[in-house]
Amino acid sequence: MALPETDLRRIRLWARGRVPEHLWDELKVEADVSDRHVDIVEVRPPWDGVGEHTRFPIARLRYTMSTGQWAIYWRDRNLRFHEYKRKRPTKNVQALLGHIETSGDPIFWG
Repeated sequence: MALPETDLRRIRLWARGRVPEHLWDELKVEADVSDRHVDIVEVRPPWDGVGEHTRFPIARLRYTMSTGQWAIYWRDRNLRFHEYKRKRPTKNVQALLGHIETSGDPIFWG
C-alpha cells in the first residue's frame, strides 16, 4: 500500500508555497517521497554556480499504514531523524504541516 495520494498532493502544494516563485532560482522547498515517509527539504543552487544543488532535510513526515496516521520527525546534526514529541501523530497531515510552518520551533527552520 502506498502513501495516500491526497496527502501527498497536500504536502507538495504546501512545500511549493513556502517560497515565492520569483525566488525559486535561489531557494525551493520540496517533498522527497519514499515508501513510508516524505522528507521536507530545502533546495539551494551551488554557491559558486558549479555542481549539484544542495538538498538539506528539514523534517520528515512518516506514515503508519496500520493507523492511517502521520507523525513528524526532526533531523539532528548527524542527519538522523527522531520522533518529534511536541506534536502527536494525526490523520490530518495538514495539521502537521501547519505546525512545522508556524510553531516557531527552531528545530525545523533554525
